[in-house]
Amino acid sequence: MNEMFLPNETLMLDKFAADLGLELLYAGRGILTFTSASVDRPGLRLAGFFSYFDTRRIMVIGLTEHEYLRSFSEEERTEKIKKLFDCGEIPCVVFSRDLPVLPEFMDCARDTGTPIFRSGKMTTLLMSDLVIYLNRLLAPSTTIHGVLMDVFGVGMLLTGSSGVGKSETAMELIKRGHRLVADDSVLIKRVENELIGTSPERIRYFMELRGIGIINVKNMYGSGSVLGEKEVELVMELEPWKKEKEYDRIGGERNTEEILGVKVPKLVIPISPGRNLAILIEVAARNSRLKEMGYDAAQELIQRTIGR
Repeated sequence: MNEMFLPNETLMLDKFAADLGLELLYAGRGILTFTSASVDRPGLRLAGFFSYFDTRRIMVIGLTEHEYLRSFSEEERTEKIKKLFDCGEIPCVVFSRDLPVLPEFMDCARDTGTPIFRSGKMTTLLMSDLVIYLNRLLAPSTTIHGVLMDVFGVGMLLTGSSGVGKSETAMELIKRGHRLVADDSVLIKRVENELIGTSPERIRYFMELRGIGIINVKNMYGSGSVLGEKEVELVMELEPWKKEKEYDRIGGERNTEEILGVKVPKLVIPISPGRNLAILIEVAARNSRLKEMGYDAAQELIQRTIGR
């Protein structure tokens, strides 16, 4: 069963700084906890308007706020800045344009343990980067048991019961030049209307093969054999062949699987001795691309038959 997570993420300061190219000026409480994907510029708050002030947001100080504060005396600046931090626990403060941090600002940050970062980017570009980053970080997510592969540029999610042969099939695909994204546990996030799949950090690029054990795909086959993340575009469920079950032989059925509210095309592939699953998956990937471009072989065959 898929496991759902609420949008609440805790990050280490160095990771946040590295991901966004920020300079850490003050570590404060030592961690960052994000629950809002919005970013705030506190110009109105500095002017005394505190309605609708959400302290869960990252606070960005740009040139406007910086010069506004400089126009006041040291005592007035301290009072205005202190009112900001008294409203609640702010995740962190980021200064843009490599602006110098006013001593009064740093004093209030130390009193509240609020981390302070700095960026060389313009304020609007910095805010855009932060919003995109937070939206991906806090996107609704779920974990699915399966294997995610990039096959001819198509994100293929292989699912099925344990021991059905997902990892072995993935290994054959890797040998054929395709790339592994995640094995066994696939972390999927819904970003806008796309499903972005990746691997949990602790097992990234590792694969379990029964009878052999754990291998590191990146170390064994090179960096070209793995991919950090990929959109999930097609689900392929592998199952042992059932004689009593009727399988789609024309391709006219349009089955889907719903993940995080998004419907993804789904194929059910029966497994039996002699079937080359790697080739079937490659064909499915190419056929998926053709359908996206408007060509459907099954529909063409039907039209030819009707035309006769």
